[in-house]
Amino acid sequence: MSDYWSARTRKLEPYIPGEQPGDRKFIKLNTNENPYPPSPLVIEAIQKAASDTLRLYPDPTCRFFREAVAARYGVNASRVFAGNGSDEVLAFAFAAFFNSKDTLCETSPVPGRDLLLFPDISYSFYPVYADLWNIPYRTVPLRDDFSMDIEPYLGESGGIIFPNPNAPTGMAISVEKLKMIAGAARRNKRVLVVDEAYIAFADEDGISTALPLIDEFSNLLIVRTLSKEASLAGLRVGFALGAEGLIEGLCRVRDSFNSYTLDRLALAGAEAAIKDASYYDGINRRIIASRKRVSAALGALGFTVLPSQTNFVFAAPPAGCGKNGQEFFSALRDRGILVRHFSKPRITNYLRISIGTDKEMDTLIDACRAIINNGQASGNK
Repeated sequence: MSDYWSARTRKLEPYIPGEQPGDRKFIKLNTNENPYPPSPLVIEAIQKAASDTLRLYPDPTCRFFREAVAARYGVNASRVFAGNGSDEVLAFAFAAFFNSKDTLCETSPVPGRDLLLFPDISYSFYPVYADLWNIPYRTVPLRDDFSMDIEPYLGESGGIIFPNPNAPTGMAISVEKLKMIAGAARRNKRVLVVDEAYIAFADEDGISTALPLIDEFSNLLIVRTLSKEASLAGLRVGFALGAEGLIEGLCRVRDSFNSYTLDRLALAGAEAAIKDASYYDGINRRIIASRKRVSAALGALGFTVLPSQTNFVFAAPPAGCGKNGQEFFSALRDRGILVRHFSKPRITNYLRISIGTDKEMDTLIDACRAIINNGQASGNK
């Protein structure tokens, strides 16, 4: 720690992203990147935008990208907000819609009325943002099978946020349940933020985007990213959809930081990606098919595999393989395969495995089989 850090900086526990190795070549299945390349139209648009206009500031309103999003999803552009990745959009949402401790009337927050709610096993950036903005919160336990119990979200709260599908579990709730939660939040005059980073990979009946609900619920904000579904993790573009009042709130926060959050190249590439839906529908269907095949293969090896609606699977190694989650993670890394391990209660024995190409997933399955067989052979000696 530096002597020059503020008290707030000293208290922060930053988010730790997945490993991005530079020392050797790995099969990289640890950060949920799309294994397939972006649309050729995206590359063409970026190359065209790389001109002498880079000397000029980008459009602070992100007009053309927002209009492309609006056209694709059938909403008015005034109901679309653009940001530098969905993480930035989420950070702005925390600041815009959830009260900090110093803005609450009471000396201490009232648990039923003032606490932001999100799952205890969820995107680990949520508590980081809450601490950054000094927002009081309560985590709601998932059920023993890691499914989401919506009952606690139907009472009073200071706001609600969660991913659907959830991360790192990969599980999702139906639009009907989302509607119930949005209604409860509206009765409390609070905002519900649904983080749909992985919704493009959902294929279960009843599991789909909450977008049709934004006309009914002016307190519902949907946050999306192009990192996963559009193969653009390196471009850093996200967006939100919701009522004009919510979008205006996000703009107020953004313009208190930096009005030019997206550069010209990112805007050009993102607009082209949004317009090439058919290309991305094709590659994402391939990912869904691979996910199902890998889930079945891991299950056949004895893994406990949660039902995923994302571009990753969440799985625990077989009890009899002689290795826990951390040890299995290390064994895969030794074989040149990176997956994600979270050293947190309840999920410490699980691995989050991103879906790669079919060849990469075949290599993963072969490696898992070898690790299990070696462990069983050692146990029999």
